[in-house]
Amino acid sequence: MVFKLPELKYSYNALEPHIDALTMETHHSKHHKAYVDNLNKALEGHAKSQEMDIEEILKSLTELPEEIRTAVRNNGGGHYNHTLFWEFMSPDGGGKPEGELANKIDEDLGGFDKFKEDFKKAALDQFGSGWAWLVLNNGRIEIVSTPNQDNPISQGKIPILGIDVWEHAYYLKYKNLRGDYVDAWWNVVNWKKVEEIFNKVK
Repeated sequence: MVFKLPELKYSYNALEPHIDALTMETHHSKHHKAYVDNLNKALEGHAKSQEMDIEEILKSLTELPEEIRTAVRNNGGGHYNHTLFWEFMSPDGGGKPEGELANKIDEDLGGFDKFKEDFKKAALDQFGSGWAWLVLNNGRIEIVSTPNQDNPISQGKIPILGIDVWEHAYYLKYKNLRGDYVDAWWNVVNWKKVEEIFNKVK
């Protein structure tokens, strides 16, 4: 299949003041588009891979031809991660999760406040570029981080929430203050979407 840049469900300025319009526009229309374009270019002429969706590709990276594996890992991961990331945020976001997800966070991660503290630590401790994730792994939810554009799905884990801590995600507004960006990001987290994903995959 030919991968396409997904349209956002909200305007570039909809997440202000927490995520600014210029960052959103640059992040979506430039960075994400480049991942899509480079992924399609890497897969040209590889019919088997072109028949797979992005999740299938990222789950089977070791089976890809060696000459395209790194490009697909980086750009396919970038496309998939950002497609999720836009869904994880909403102008109506913030607050706390509810229902079974809230109970699961209490059970596995010691409560919502402890989860936020540990998630922020994972985001701050990710050296250089990468992501912090909340994942489902063998029936438990865990906090993990990945470098670059790697996604936990390649390790057999299911991402249900993630934050981009590449500098392009926050530097225009927050400069080198990654922690301030993470603190602000909680105000736009789309818990309804996170709960939807969790309820689907649990």
